[in-house]
Amino acid sequence: MREAKRKATEPRRRPKQERSRERIDAILATTMRLIGEKGIDAVTMKEVGALAGGPIATVYHYFPSKSAIVAMLYERFSEESRARLCEIIAHVRHRDDVMPAADRLLDDYHGRVAGDPAIQDLQNAIQADKALKNLDIAETRRQAEMFCDHVGPLIEPERREAFARIVFLIFQLAGGVVRLALTQDEDEGQRTIEDYRSIIHAQLRLFL
Repeated sequence: MREAKRKATEPRRRPKQERSRERIDAILATTMRLIGEKGIDAVTMKEVGALAGGPIATVYHYFPSKSAIVAMLYERFSEESRARLCEIIAHVRHRDDVMPAADRLLDDYHGRVAGDPAIQDLQNAIQADKALKNLDIAETRRQAEMFCDHVGPLIEPERREAFARIVFLIFQLAGGVVRLALTQDEDEGQRTIEDYRSIIHAQLRLFL
C-alpha cells in the first residue's frame, strides 16, 4: 500500500529528450497557472492536457495522477528554495551573521508564498496529502541540514546536535506560521511573522 501511494506521487518517467522536457514543462506551467486561478481541487488532468496543448493521454504518459504533478511542482519549488538558501547562508562567516541570515530566510520564504496564490495552494495541498507531506518533511530536514552544515562550525562542538534539532523545528514550523499569517489581515499577519521572528531569535541566541 505504501509502495503504491509512493508511486502515485512520482512521474511515470523522467524526460530524456528535449521534446519530452518541453512537454513536461508545459504541463507543469499550465497546472501551476490553473492552481493560481481556481485552486488545486478544481484542476483536472483533462483540463491540464487540453490547455497544455495535447490530449489527456499525453499527461498520463508522464504523470499517473494529479498528485504526481503536484509532487514535481513541489520538487521544483524546493530546488529553487535550496538555491536561495545557499545564496543567503553563503554570507555567513561569523556568529553575528547568523541572525540576519535567519531573518532573510524567513522574509524570503514569506515573500515568495505571499506573492503567488498558486504557491499558497500548492503548500496547502502538500499538507493535505500524507505522501506529499512526508516529502515536505524530508525536504525541510534536507534544508535544515544544509543550514547546519554551514553554520555548525560556528557552534561549540558539544552543542551542535541540539542546534541541529532546533534548526529543524524552526524550518518545519515556518511553513505553518506563514500559512497562518496569510489567513489573517495584513496587520495581524505581519505581527504573526514578527512574533515568530522573535521566537527564532530567542532560540538562536541560546547557541550564539
